[in-house]
Order: sequence, then structure tokens, then C-alpha cells
Amino acid sequence: MKTVLKLEEFGLFALGIYLFSLLDYQWYWFLVWILAPDFSMIGYAFNAKVGALSYNLFHHRGIAVLVYILGCFLKNEALQLAGLILFSHAAMDRFFGYGLKYETGFKYTHLGEVGKK
Repeated sequence: MKTVLKLEEFGLFALGIYLFSLLDYQWYWFLVWILAPDFSMIGYAFNAKVGALSYNLFHHRGIAVLVYILGCFLKNEALQLAGLILFSHAAMDRFFGYGLKYETGFKYTHLGEVGKK
């Protein structure tokens, strides 16, 4: 089952790349921005609760899709780009085993404990 879930996340990442290709941006912008959502980890400098909230806000695919749809509705490519980066990044993270965080600490996610075999 774990392999099937990883393949699903890889497919969603590929979808994000495809949708990015429809925007009028050079490819390097995808590479520049793809890791930007990880800046949300700065919340962990305050405490685990703030860290989990900020991390989950920037790694929630529902929010990413809403940002992208809002960009489509407003015909605003910057919002579309932001939504696609959030969406693609979340899929990439989940492919590598990093899920949404629990308030108990960074390594505790909805996909299990990070780093635990």
C-alpha cells in the first residue's frame, strides 16, 4: 500500500508540473519556488503548536487548490503559480514521507513518524 500511495503522490506532483507548464513562466521559476513552502517551518522556532499550524497551512492541498482556483477566477497567474507551488510541494513532501504535522513535534505526521523505519 505504501508504494501505491507514493505513486499517487508522484502523479499529483507530475500534475502540478503539467499545470505549471500551462502558465506563462520560465521553468526556472518552478525550481526557484518549489522549496519556498518549507519556510513555514520557522513556526517551530516559537513552539511545536505554532510550528505545526504554520507548516500545515502551507502544506495543505485543499488550500493550495483554493489559491489556484482563485487565481484562475481572477485571471491572476501569480496566484495560480502560488497555488501550484503549494500543491506540487505538498505532493513532493508526501512522496518522500513528510506528512501534515501533529502538535507533538515536527517528526510526528499523519503519515507516521518521520525517520522511523
